[in-house]
Formats: sequence, C-alpha cells, structure tokens
Amino acid sequence: MLNLPQKKELVKRLNQEFSEAAIAILVDYKGLDVEKITRLRFEIRQQGAGMEVVKNTLLRRASEGTDAALLEPYYQGPSAVVISRDDPVAPAKALADFIKDNENLEIKAGVFNGKLVSVDEIQQLAKMPSREELLGKLVSTINQVPTSFVRVLNEVPRSMVNVLDAVREKKEAA
Repeated sequence: MLNLPQKKELVKRLNQEFSEAAIAILVDYKGLDVEKITRLRFEIRQQGAGMEVVKNTLLRRASEGTDAALLEPYYQGPSAVVISRDDPVAPAKALADFIKDNENLEIKAGVFNGKLVSVDEIQQLAKMPSREELLGKLVSTINQVPTSFVRVLNEVPRSMVNVLDAVREKKEAA
C-alpha cells in the first residue's frame, strides 16, 4: 500500500509520462497471475515502453491535462497502462503477441497522437512494421538511388565501346 507522499509522486511521474507519450494503452489484466504480468512487463520493457499497474483514481489524477484524459471512461476494473515515448507500434505488437498466448489480457483502449483509439485500431497498429523495419526500408531506398545512378553512368561508356566495336567489325568485314 502506498502512503500519501508516494501516491503524489506516482501521480506526478505518470502525468509527466502521459504528457511525453507517443502512445498510452489501457489494459485489463484480470485473470493473469504475477508470473505472467512480470513476463508481460519484461516484454514491454524490451520494446522501450513501460507498464504500470495503477488504481483508477490515481490514473484519473495522473491523466488530468494530458491526452490520456480521453481514457477516463475506461478507468474501471483492474487497469494497467502501457506507455511508450518513442515507438507506438512496438508496445502494440508486444501486447498483441502476448494476447495470443494469454487471452485473459484485454486491451481496453488507447490514446495515440491526441486521439482515442479503439482495440481494433491498436490491433491494426500492431500489424504495422516496426520503427526499425521502416528505417531499414528507408536506408535501402536511399541506397538504391546512388547505386542505380552509378549503373546508368557505367552503361554510357559500355554502350560507346559496344558501338565502336561494332563499327570496327563492320569496317574489317568490308
């Protein structure tokens, strides 16, 4: 049980995290044992996000003045909040993967870019490529432009040599 100063500190920290969050996802963890919750926290932490099990009254206070206030209608029953500052896709993927093996975990709703997002939208977000995959594709695309340009530049002298060789063969034949 937290005492009053600890609760105030938790509310202050969560408010700061909510204000900096790229995404906040509210989940119902009812039916999960401590071992499974610990594993879920670990998997979410691996994705650069954090998960906090918090009483709904503290969540209400912590979300005041932030986008997470949109989640207030969902602050019912056992609640945990998953917050990511950088990558909105990674925690959604981690939750979707965890739900495949643990049907007791239920996504309630989320806040993304200042808008309330439904469970379906979070599942769609989980299907998107991760930030690293997108950056890899971008680097690959950027790398293809100079490579193609060099190939085109190499074709000009090669074509010229082929034309000169054809002219030489024609003159030798004549």
